[in-house]
Amino acid sequence: MKALLEKIQQQVSEIAELKYIDENWGQLDYYSPNMPVQFPCALIDVQQVQFTNLGRDMSKKPVQRQIAQVVLKITIADIRLTNSSMQAPRAQKERVWAIWDIIEKIHRQLHGVSLLPNVSPLIRGSQNRTLRDDGVQEYEVYYSCEVQNC
Repeated sequence: MKALLEKIQQQVSEIAELKYIDENWGQLDYYSPNMPVQFPCALIDVQQVQFTNLGRDMSKKPVQRQIAQVVLKITIADIRLTNSSMQAPRAQKERVWAIWDIIEKIHRQLHGVSLLPNVSPLIRGSQNRTLRDDGVQEYEVYYSCEVQNC
């Protein structure tokens, strides 16, 4: 999983707008108002892994081989300090909506891409919004892939 997380970080790091990219260890959860990130940020996490039995291969260690169904969560967050009402200046509205452009750029970098030889292409599965009361605009995008011979 470590190699997969590193490859995802490399892919996402090509997005110039992102100021902070890391594995998600709770940076947005317990530090308000001084979260240890720069905004906008992308936090990457292995959300869930389910293993199935592939069989035995006596030439490998461990001998019993498996396939892993992996669900990855990319949390995209930005600090939102201004409103986006119809009366707001256009430049202000564009700044507030910039997170949608970042989500789309991450999708273009990851969806359908196979990052390692034994990993199937990443496929976007769902997206959720996290409602917060601290001015942080946060979305979670879930991707899945299959890791063979693990």
